[in-house]
Amino acid sequence: MEVTLTTIIKARELLNNSINFPKKKIEKVKINNAIDRISAKNIKSKFNLPQTKNSAVDGYAISYYDIKNNLTQKYQVVGIAKAGHPFSKKIKKNQVIEIYTGAIMPKGLDCVVMHENTKRIGKDIKIIKLPEKGLNVRPAGENVRINEKIIEKGKKITAPYIGQLSASGNSEIEVYKKLNVSIFSTGDEVISPTKNLKMGQIYDANRPMLLSMLNNKNINLNDEGIVRDDLEILTKKYEKSIERNDLVISSGGASDGIEDHTQNALKKIGAKLIFWQLAIKPGKPIAVAKYKKTLIFCLPGNPVAAYVCCKLLIKPAIEKISGTNFHEPFHVFLPSGFEHKKRLGRTEFLRCKIVTKNKTSKIFLHGRRGAGVISSLTDADGLVELPNDIKNVKEGQLLKFLPFSDISL
Repeated sequence: MEVTLTTIIKARELLNNSINFPKKKIEKVKINNAIDRISAKNIKSKFNLPQTKNSAVDGYAISYYDIKNNLTQKYQVVGIAKAGHPFSKKIKKNQVIEIYTGAIMPKGLDCVVMHENTKRIGKDIKIIKLPEKGLNVRPAGENVRINEKIIEKGKKITAPYIGQLSASGNSEIEVYKKLNVSIFSTGDEVISPTKNLKMGQIYDANRPMLLSMLNNKNINLNDEGIVRDDLEILTKKYEKSIERNDLVISSGGASDGIEDHTQNALKKIGAKLIFWQLAIKPGKPIAVAKYKKTLIFCLPGNPVAAYVCCKLLIKPAIEKISGTNFHEPFHVFLPSGFEHKKRLGRTEFLRCKIVTKNKTSKIFLHGRRGAGVISSLTDADGLVELPNDIKNVKEGQLLKFLPFSDISL
């Protein structure tokens, strides 16, 4: 019986709807160790930042009304204000304070003239260029106002967030606990690179590749080795992995051949199938199921297909299970630098590079074709998506480009 293929859009929808976990466990971590973790609460600022008006430059703090239309006047320098060392004495008319970046603005002064726009004459200055009122003065709360939200629950904590949280007086933050993720390969022909290769055998590429792809601060990875093409052994492996993991990933055996036992193993453990077989290339023979609260991804054995499916589905699913929102992978639209023919009905994800000439960037196909050709991934900038409803790609046609993370800032 012919299986109806699931589109990538429908697969994302089904996967997103299947992730509905109870309240996650929380732990406190030092702010310096919080990079890439998921915030478990909304955090608001307890004060204005900066707390007071301060100078944005080095120069002279002065009253705008003293200098308005009065460029010939000399102004007496009566003190110095530095960051952490404010000037607090009373200031009279036509007096100025030498001030440095970050210093609190003295009372009654409302603009700062930069050094290069003044001429120093002993203890006095003359102003060469008239400033505007409020020039070079940072208002209180310019960065963050009191009770303003600094970070939302479910946000991934980036370096700028850490800087803002630290500046707001936070030394610790509550984050969601790490996920436990199990990864194993299947197949009698698959062996570890530590062993000698015999006729008909292949070294395991998928497990090391997937372990590296998913190695991040929100996951405890469990490397569970290689499993033989045996239904009973595979079933037991799924059962044991499900007991102690939030997500289980296997590669190989997801097709419907005689030695592909994934489907029967999932049935034996009572897992509910979310979808099987996608209308994409590469990556068609993928199965995704759920047993109680644990998601199970059965990836194709071909390395490129496994890589693409991990990027398109597993990583977004992990983001949601970790406590944030389910996101479609980031993409931009760029013109094609190539022509291509494909069949209708399946979305193709081809490896590509971006070439920029004369200030114009275009997408070009990269590497040899084939779901097992890992070399097509090395040195690629990302994937180009060819929709299921187009048959011919023309040069200059706008296409969706999904960049690999290692080419970003």
